[in-house]
Amino acid sequence: MPQTLSSMSLFNRSARTVPAEVKAPSPLLLMMEARAPWELAALWLSAPWLRQLGRGDGHPVLVFPGLGANDVSTLPLRNLLRQLGYAPQPWNFGFNFGPRQGVLRGCVEHVRELHERHGRPVSLIGWSLGGVYAREVAKLLPAEVRCVVTLGTPFAGPPRANNAWRFYELVSRQKLDDEHELRAQLHVAPTVPTTSIYSRSDGIVSWPCSLNEAAPHTENIEVVASHTGLGVNPLALYAMLDRLAQDPRRWRRFDRPAALRWLMDHGPARPETAQASNAA
Repeated sequence: MPQTLSSMSLFNRSARTVPAEVKAPSPLLLMMEARAPWELAALWLSAPWLRQLGRGDGHPVLVFPGLGANDVSTLPLRNLLRQLGYAPQPWNFGFNFGPRQGVLRGCVEHVRELHERHGRPVSLIGWSLGGVYAREVAKLLPAEVRCVVTLGTPFAGPPRANNAWRFYELVSRQKLDDEHELRAQLHVAPTVPTTSIYSRSDGIVSWPCSLNEAAPHTENIEVVASHTGLGVNPLALYAMLDRLAQDPRRWRRFDRPAALRWLMDHGPARPETAQASNAA
């Protein structure tokens, strides 16, 4: 397996290199992950509103689950996509326990098969660690991938700037290191339109670790959400659906609606402010 997997405000400025002193989210933010069931309930309540956002064009969407999760965790998201007219697909590799022999290769073949079957590029959605797979697959198959949307994915920053690294080492049987070259490689965005949806109140992943570097085809969208609830959070899914509806040939950055700005805008995000934010 390649080394890259061994281990709502909009920002036009560069996220820059995440400082090494960025720490994992505070115990308070970790405790706030308990709100995830309420986010799922909010999805059920807001489903009629989300279904009014317009029909999808039927293109395939491959959804990658987060660390320690399987395709069951992405069922609500995929059901919504199906109701809206997309062709959502599970990743089909069981529980995501990190890099395993043949998984990345299998994901690449899965995307190729979907591209051939549907005759259209495939959108990739990755929740948490699943977003790392989505980004790396897109780097290998830029012609077959339409866009990438990640939800709370830690593709930048120190490998232990999260509250899941011990669990990762346990289930993956791999030790995280601080190899700068690898971290820099993961931080490089795919060449297709790439969106990172993240939350400053994420209790698992330190939010600066989810910021794309500024480029014409990248963006960062901030929402109010927990980490474990990002895949069912109505605000995150609203942004995701807006991105899936974009024509990649005329891609434009997300423009949040005025009615939601107070829920999707926390002001300028700078990696240097991470310590203060995580200490909240």
